[in-house]
Amino acid sequence: MRYSLIFHAPEPGADGPAPSAEDFQEMMRLMDDFGQALTSGGVFVAWEMLAPHTETKTVTRRTGEVVIEDGPFAAAKEDLAGVVVIDVPDAEAALAWAEKFPGTSYGTIEVRPAATSFVDGAWTRP
Repeated sequence: MRYSLIFHAPEPGADGPAPSAEDFQEMMRLMDDFGQALTSGGVFVAWEMLAPHTETKTVTRRTGEVVIEDGPFAAAKEDLAGVVVIDVPDAEAALAWAEKFPGTSYGTIEVRPAATSFVDGAWTRP
């Protein structure tokens, strides 16, 4: 079953000094190790780390017309920073992988099962 590990974290430097180049490089090494562990564990599907929220656009047709605006939909203390999609047998396995995510040292991981997935041109259900 597919699960998304949804990573929320403050923007770098939002609550204090920005991480140093060495801190950033160490976190990238830890993230790479985590990605390699997911791959070698046979559960990796996809991983997207997102650009800062200042590069976000929102699109809606709620009023009947397309409206495109700058910025995230809602302001929050922590922003959506990335999403990792894994394919594991159950929620316990998904939580076990989430516990190993290096970003939990400064952010949070939301673990959410997929209700349905669009894979290879078709919708699938777990």
